[in-house]
Amino acid sequence: MLPLIGFIMNGAGRNMLSKGAAGFIGSAVIFLSFCLSVYVFLLVKGGNTHTAHYFDFINIDELKVAFSFKIDQLSSLFLLIITGVGFLIHVYSTSYMHEEEPKDFAKYFSFLNLFVFSMLLLVMGGNYVIMFIGWEGVGLCSYLLIGYWFKNNDYTNAAKKAFIMNRIGDLGFLLAVFWIIAKLGSVEYNDVFSLAQVPGKLSTTDLIGITLLLFIGATGKSAQIPLYTWLPDAMAGPTPVSALIHAATMVTAGIYMIARSNILYTMAPFTMIVVAVTGLATAILAATIALKQNDIKK
Repeated sequence: MLPLIGFIMNGAGRNMLSKGAAGFIGSAVIFLSFCLSVYVFLLVKGGNTHTAHYFDFINIDELKVAFSFKIDQLSSLFLLIITGVGFLIHVYSTSYMHEEEPKDFAKYFSFLNLFVFSMLLLVMGGNYVIMFIGWEGVGLCSYLLIGYWFKNNDYTNAAKKAFIMNRIGDLGFLLAVFWIIAKLGSVEYNDVFSLAQVPGKLSTTDLIGITLLLFIGATGKSAQIPLYTWLPDAMAGPTPVSALIHAATMVTAGIYMIARSNILYTMAPFTMIVVAVTGLATAILAATIALKQNDIKK
């Protein structure tokens, strides 16, 4: 809730807030989130995991999708990374963006806060649908932040490219979620992973299909072959944006999703080979491209 409050305050009050106030609000909400994340991490370290159910988000016939959060070892670790690194980047941004007009400065911080909110939603979601809402949120924020200096056409084109290529990956993710619903009738992590291990529930084809489609979603977010060309162009955004989105958090969303779905992946060895080969090919190709770049940030 804290980054969302920061987003609303900076976004709604951008014409009234001074740069100091906008920067303070933007950074303070993330710092408080980090303090809470440390507290949660210490609780989880003691083996205290929890799934919090708030209300039914979708409730049709057999299908129930809850608005729920799952806090365990994996999500608590990611919470620390998102809020910890995010706070440092917010603080750095206060001086990096000092030449901007006060209203643009506040707008920038509201976008950063919205990004952190979406990323936290993605990581804490208790099922694939809540993860997908956060997944789309970070895609939107990356578009807004890469194209922050929108008067330059090259920058807006880079933002559009990132947005569209992410949508291609997201389609894979969405199809995987539909496939899971069709076969298992639930998207809750606990249900999906327990049902997947019941003999006869999912065939080998189902497992390979679902895991490959999820991996297509991850290739879009994490800039793997073939959906990697948006990332060098995304350097058009302000440097702290590149640090937050393209180094620390959004590109790890794909890794989080595959780590979260590890039970499905261990049951589909073919997909694991595809993941390994794609990762290796991307690393080699990216390093080769980098040799001939004249833009140090790219």
